[in-house]
Amino acid sequence: MKLAIMQPYFFPYLGYYQAVAAVDKYVLYDNLSYIKGGWLNRNRLLAVHGEPFYLIVPVKDKSSFRKINEVELVDNQPWRRKLLKDIFFNYKRAPFFEEVYPVIERVINSDVKLLTQLNASSIIDISKYLDIQTEITTDTRKYIGLEEKLVSDESNFAERFSSLKLRKPEKKARRVVEICHTEGAEILINAIGGQALYDKAEFARNNIQLFFVQTGEYSYQQSTEQFHADLSIIDVLMNCGKERTKELLKQYTLI
Repeated sequence: MKLAIMQPYFFPYLGYYQAVAAVDKYVLYDNLSYIKGGWLNRNRLLAVHGEPFYLIVPVKDKSSFRKINEVELVDNQPWRRKLLKDIFFNYKRAPFFEEVYPVIERVINSDVKLLTQLNASSIIDISKYLDIQTEITTDTRKYIGLEEKLVSDESNFAERFSSLKLRKPEKKARRVVEICHTEGAEILINAIGGQALYDKAEFARNNIQLFFVQTGEYSYQQSTEQFHADLSIIDVLMNCGKERTKELLKQYTLI
C-alpha cells in the first residue's frame, strides 16, 4: 500500500493534492504542535491585476503548546464573510468562477468549530471535486499513545520502538515509520520538502520505500502578466477549471 502522512493545511497548493492523488491512503495527521506562521490557517491567493496576498483564518489561542487538533476557530461569522468577499472580488471574472466558487463557499461556511475540521474539509471536498479516489482519513486517535511514547525518556528508545531499525532515531522519522507499520504501508510518498528530514536508506532498513513528489514545471493564465506559482488550489481551480486541474495533477515525478 502507498501511504502519505501530512498535516491538514488550508486549501493547500497543487503539489499537496498531487501527493493525495499518488497514494492509496492519505492520513491527515493533527496530533502535532500548532506552529504559528505556517500554512495551517492561511494560504496565498492572487489579487486581481496585483500581487499575491494571504487569505487568513482567525483562530483562538495560537500557542505552540497546543495540538493542531485543539485549535479552535474564532466563533463569529464575519471572518467567513470576509474570506468569501476577498475570493469573490479577486476571482469573479476568472473563467471558472461560477463552477468553483460554490465548492469553496461550502467549505468556508461549513459548520465546524476546529481549524483541523475546516482544513480537512478543504482537502477532502476538493479531492472529491477533482475525482481523486484516495482514501483520506482524519481519525488519528489510535496514535495518541504514539505521541506519548515519542516524548518519554529517550534512554528507553530501543525498548519502546523495538520494531524500528533507525541509525539516527529522530522523532519525526520514528513517528512516520511507526504509522507506516501500523497502516501496513510498504511505500511512503512525501512532499518534496521532506528530503531535508528523511533518509531513504533509513526507511528501506524498515522495509519502506520512500519517494518524494516533485511537481513538474507548469503555468496557466492568471489575472496578471507574471505567473505566480504555488498559490492555493483555489487559484488553480478558478483559472483552469476541473478538467485542466486534473491534468495538472498528473504533472509530477516521484523521486
